Amino acid sequence: MGTIKMSGIIISENNLGDYDKMLTMLTPGLGKISCVAKGARRPKSALLAGTQLFCFGEYLMYKGANTYNINSCDTIEVFYNLRTDLDKLNYAIEITKIIRNVTEENENCYKILQLFLNTLYTLSETDKNPELIICIFKLKLLCILGFTPRIKECVSCKEQEKIKYFSIKDNGFKCENCGRLDKGAISMSESTISAIKYIVMAPAKKLYSFNLKDESLNELKLITKLYFREKIEE
Repeated sequence: MGTIKMSGIIISENNLGDYDKMLTMLTPGLGKISCVAKGARRPKSALLAGTQLFCFGEYLMYKGANTYNINSCDTIEVFYNLRTDLDKLNYAIEITKIIRNVTEENENCYKILQLFLNTLYTLSETDKNPELIICIFKLKLLCILGFTPRIKECVSCKEQEKIKYFSIKDNGFKCENCGRLDKGAISMSESTISAIKYIVMAPAKKLYSFNLKDESLNELKLITKLYFREKIEE
């Protein structure tokens, strides 16, 4: 097979031999792929920058028996700020671990890759609360994976007014009356309700264009944590 050119982001890197690297890359069309970068750990290697964790670029490679072999790369974004801020780095590593767990080889990952890049960019280049960023990321990822919560009406009685609760077991909003009957339902403020609606419906490029006060953020954190655990099981 001849050489191919594809975009991708490095989601794991490991040393291989004296100077090589074994990489996992997330690509839009082929999903998660394994790549070998020969000589990438040499100080003057042209592959040095483009084979680091979080690096997004365009890669020229050919397919071997079990892995792809990288010939060259043009870096597009390295998310430098993630490497200089320990807190941001830890959040980025947590997000990347989730991405590795929910993606497979030979699947279309365009939407997941787009979400991943937008999330890393927001984390790296803005002062937005990382706790809010990871809540938005988790809930939007669940939507992409087919676990979109029902937000237009109460999941039990179809009431569209007096929405007050989020039901983990029934996958969405509940009105005040139905929510009280659901022991696991979580009470929500109007701000939290609006935030969840926005996350579910917002286009990718505008996903992170809002903030939440502490009380609503704590509600959103609890909901996304439990809902994510229910559907994905970290």
